[in-house]
Amino acid sequence: MLSVYVDTSALGRVLLRTPESSSIQRDLGRFDQRVASRLLRIEIHRVALRESLLDAVDPLLADISLIPLDEEILTTAETIRPTTVATLDALHLTTAVRLADRDELDAVMTYDKQLAAGAREHGIMVLSPS
Repeated sequence: MLSVYVDTSALGRVLLRTPESSSIQRDLGRFDQRVASRLLRIEIHRVALRESLLDAVDPLLADISLIPLDEEILTTAETIRPTTVATLDALHLTTAVRLADRDELDAVMTYDKQLAAGAREHGIMVLSPS
């Protein structure tokens, strides 16, 4: 079963219907499972709220399994490498690394350069469809 971690920089593009959105949806469809941190739900709601697109959020999240933020993720995110990864992205990276370490993740889909670098540093394939 192929699994992809999707972050807000990717799903937000779908929500906002940017030029990459159809490529993102196509590539997400190539995976059996789509996963993300529970943080994604908060972040995508905030984007939707600013853009008056709240009605589009639930259908967008319907096929994504959200991983709860637990104490282990929060603690690991405090010191995960590389240090250039921003605070919230450290939570995404920690969640993705945990899944990858369990052989439950094949790739991370992101457009965030620091998160992408962090995923690669931890041996995770990165996708940024265009």
